[in-house]
Amino acid sequence: MSPTCYSFIHPLIGTQNTVAAYLVEHTTDSGEPPQLPLLPEAEFALRQPWFLPAAHFPTAAAPENFIPLWKAPAVVDSTSQPQALLTRPDTRLPATGDWAYLLVPMSHARTLPAFALTGLAIRSRVITIDTQNHKDREWAIANGCCMTSGEYLLTVNPSQRTPDTTRQKMLALLALIAQDASTQELNEILRQETKLSYSLLRLVNSAAIAPRTPITSFSQAINLLGRRQLERWVQLLIFANPEHNGGTNPLLYTAALRGRLMELLVPQLKLPHAQEDMSDSAFMTGCFSLLSVLLHIPMQEIVQQLPLAGCIKDALSHHGGRAGQLLLALEAAAHRNLNESARLLSLLDISPDTFLAAQLDALHWAERIPTP
Repeated sequence: MSPTCYSFIHPLIGTQNTVAAYLVEHTTDSGEPPQLPLLPEAEFALRQPWFLPAAHFPTAAAPENFIPLWKAPAVVDSTSQPQALLTRPDTRLPATGDWAYLLVPMSHARTLPAFALTGLAIRSRVITIDTQNHKDREWAIANGCCMTSGEYLLTVNPSQRTPDTTRQKMLALLALIAQDASTQELNEILRQETKLSYSLLRLVNSAAIAPRTPITSFSQAINLLGRRQLERWVQLLIFANPEHNGGTNPLLYTAALRGRLMELLVPQLKLPHAQEDMSDSAFMTGCFSLLSVLLHIPMQEIVQQLPLAGCIKDALSHHGGRAGQLLLALEAAAHRNLNESARLLSLLDISPDTFLAAQLDALHWAERIPTP
């Protein structure tokens, strides 16, 4: 079997807590990575910068927003194409303006003299990667960085530890949907939470659903979506900002992205007949894998609150079964543990081309979801 090379796409989060660029990385295994087929209909791919390794940069007819990423030490190219440099702690920092973009690992950034990043940001756009927690994220933005990587989203935010009754009621609503409760029973919970019904209607009326006429009631939403799609949107709403104060929650985007990836890749797993329902529940499995970060509750306690199939509980609680191994691969990718993720994907018979196509589909889908 010839060596394979997987590609991983990481959204970079800007100062407004929205996706501002994408970082593409490849595993260190030998072999050519799959080409990045940015289709014309995927307009999101043409609006923001994409940083690709210079060694594999598609120089022929590359879109203008594709930016080659060099590893230090490197010499500035004379081409008009914007250039980006990934710094290293054992090499000297370039002067501000020598590179259009500087990607600085957080472990390197934290060792720099005071105001070093702020100075670099005068004429270069500075981005931190390996941003492992919320304090690192806050520090980077306060020091002039325009974007950070998103690993911090996978950790508990220490500034948001207050109980959230709205989200607890959404879990109760999900349990009722799973039990095929009547519309009247579902409406009862929604009447108790005006913010929840508002957010649901906003999502249903978004470009991701695009109804022919505006949906103005919860009953209409049920009729349009059906119980399965309704369940999906409530799953996403758990991650929305409950205060509706204009702020955004990038964890909603992250949960949607992982849920869609699970949904697209689970059919590749050739699950046993007894677990065929996993295909229908794959989105929920990926989405709910981030609930412990949001609610500050152990995953075992969360799955006990919902009537989930045994294979889903096993995947969420213990990474059990092939679906659990897929979830583990996606979690490794999110933490930028690329070689481990590639190893697991290979064991699951998910090819580099299939994985890249799934990432692009999931990014396109998640990008169209409005933040409630």
